[in-house]
Amino acid sequence: MMEKTQIVEIIRSRRSIREFLADPVEDSIIEEILEAGRWAPSGLNNQPWRFVVVRDREIAGLLAGCTRYSSIIYSAPLLIAVFLDRDVMYDHTKDVQACGATIQNMLLAAHGMGLGAVWLGEILNQKDEVMDILNAPGSLELMAVVALGYPAAGSNRSSERRDISGITSKERFGNPWK
Repeated sequence: MMEKTQIVEIIRSRRSIREFLADPVEDSIIEEILEAGRWAPSGLNNQPWRFVVVRDREIAGLLAGCTRYSSIIYSAPLLIAVFLDRDVMYDHTKDVQACGATIQNMLLAAHGMGLGAVWLGEILNQKDEVMDILNAPGSLELMAVVALGYPAAGSNRSSERRDISGITSKERFGNPWK
């Protein structure tokens, strides 16, 4: 069993990777990443996420045309489009949060297996076009596209976080209307 410190280290060391080697990602690794996503928490265990795995370069090229981050999509040998299935939804906010949890699980799993990944949200500006390209049924709502692959040399980035005291209040927030 993994020690708590190992889990925290994986969380702290994960970075958004935007440049990839052309090497394909093995099917067994893709399945592990999807499996990690499948085990995310969801309200009432409704598991509202649906995935489309894209390896086809022609389809990836069409998706690249839907975002200003097209170079990331062109570089990534693997894309996973993540959708919310409104047919199993019970609360939109809660189910969107569940989709965020599934994406985070996949990002952490990819990192833990030596892959790089980045959560592309800007592509939502062209969600209707993405839906058409992927032939997604109307019951689905695009949440993000995750680009994955083996990180290119020099793609490791550093990151800073706000101090915990600057984002946390004890007991409750103050009342700004007093």
